[in-house]
Amino acid sequence: MADIIIAFPKLDDAKNLKRLLTRNGHDVTFVCDSGAQVVSAVNRLDGGIVICGYRFSDMHYSELHDYLPKGFQMLLLASPVKLADCDVRDLMALPMPFKVQDLLNTLEIMLIQYYRWKKKQKKKPKARSEEDKKKILMAKELLMERNHMTEDEAHRYIQKISMDSGTNLVETAGMILELNGKEWNL
Repeated sequence: MADIIIAFPKLDDAKNLKRLLTRNGHDVTFVCDSGAQVVSAVNRLDGGIVICGYRFSDMHYSELHDYLPKGFQMLLLASPVKLADCDVRDLMALPMPFKVQDLLNTLEIMLIQYYRWKKKQKKKPKARSEEDKKKILMAKELLMERNHMTEDEAHRYIQKISMDSGTNLVETAGMILELNGKEWNL
């Protein structure tokens, strides 16, 4: 579930918005009244949505937006006059006063975007360790030396063998090294 953080300079406003969202089936993780509290909260979480006002005692919404780590979106709630002066290209904005249904619909759109982003993150391959990189490099060097291949050709060869055998690149590189009697223990 996406974490929702509500931040307004007046804590009562933030608590009222929390009650409104809770009544409509949303869990609110944190309620804050300063930008520093939001920054502290987002650094403890994986991702989500920050619903905030225009200005806090310690920072402006744009500064807060710059501090948000990857995986967080911002929904800015402000008067139409203030929104006219805002750069809202990388965030969502809703003029105040707002209709409850407009808020809920906007939040739903943002949650859908968040879940799509989260799903894409799971599909990304994990970074290889230095040991795995070294093993692949050694296998490529062996192929280049013994079979007079370029680095590109050696890499493509390891990829092809990997796909044909149903193993990953690191396992294939290890097999090539073992078959050729090379030590790859690091």
